[in-house]
Order: sequence, then C-alpha cells, then structure tokens
Amino acid sequence: MESINPVIADIAVQLTSLAIKGTTTAVLNKIKASKEVKDAEKLRNIYDEIVSELLNERDEAVRIAQAYKSELDRIVISDEDIKHLESTVAGVLEIVKGFSPEMPIDSFEQFKSLISVDTLKTMQLLGFNYKAAIGEPLTSICADAIRSLGQKKQSSAVGNTSKRK
Repeated sequence: MESINPVIADIAVQLTSLAIKGTTTAVLNKIKASKEVKDAEKLRNIYDEIVSELLNERDEAVRIAQAYKSELDRIVISDEDIKHLESTVAGVLEIVKGFSPEMPIDSFEQFKSLISVDTLKTMQLLGFNYKAAIGEPLTSICADAIRSLGQKKQSSAVGNTSKRK
C-alpha cells in the first residue's frame, strides 16, 4: 500500500480543521447577539472582530490552496515541459551514455520512448511521478559518474606523486 505524502497529509489536516471550524455559525451568532447591543463602540468592536475572523479564515484557506498547488506543481509536468523533454532527452542520454558506457544501449532507447506527450500525460493521470522515478535516479547516475571522475583523477595524481619519489 502506498503511503501518503506527509506534506499533503498535513495540508489535508489543516483544511479539515478549517472546514469544521464553524466560523459561519459563530459569525451568525455574533450578528444576532449584536442586534441587542445599543452602544455604538461595542457594536463596532463586534463587527471588527467578525471581519477580522473572516479575513483570517480566508487567508488560511488561500494559504492551504497555495500549498496544495505547490505540491501539485512539484509533481506534475506541464505540456511545455514535456515538449522540451522530448526535444532534449536524446542529448542528455548521450551524455549519460558517455559517463556509463557499460550500460546497455537498449535501456537508453526504451527510456527515450517513454518521453512522449501521450505517454507522460497518461502515466501522470494514473498517478506516476516522473520527477521522482526518472529525475532522482538520473541525478544519482550523474553524481556517481562525476564522483568516479574525481576519484580517477585523485588516484592518477597519487600514482604520479609516488612515481616521482
């Protein structure tokens, strides 16, 4: 069973809490009670409190909506991004192939076939997270390749230093 993203779970709790807060009922009760108040200053304070409470709740709802949108944007790849991926992925794969020549070429060709608008959109609709599934491993491969280049340079530098002695 897939676990729920902790950020999404936290936002959902905040939204649920906001939904059950009962601000509407509280505001209506304050308005009913304010009809009996004859002092203009007290009445103004009650209305200020009502407006402040409504504005705070609206701000909280906007903040929650923005948090949901931010999480969605982090996962979803836009059509423009997909088209850009299609046009550049072959070049990136050639670079990666150069770093890891021992990897089978068939793997790269299969990977390239996954990068199409239809495939990506369909997989996203099914809940597939390409950024996590492809982006993170690709980042690891590149990082490993760069580390191995650094290690080769260090070992050859150490070998050259020991030969001079």
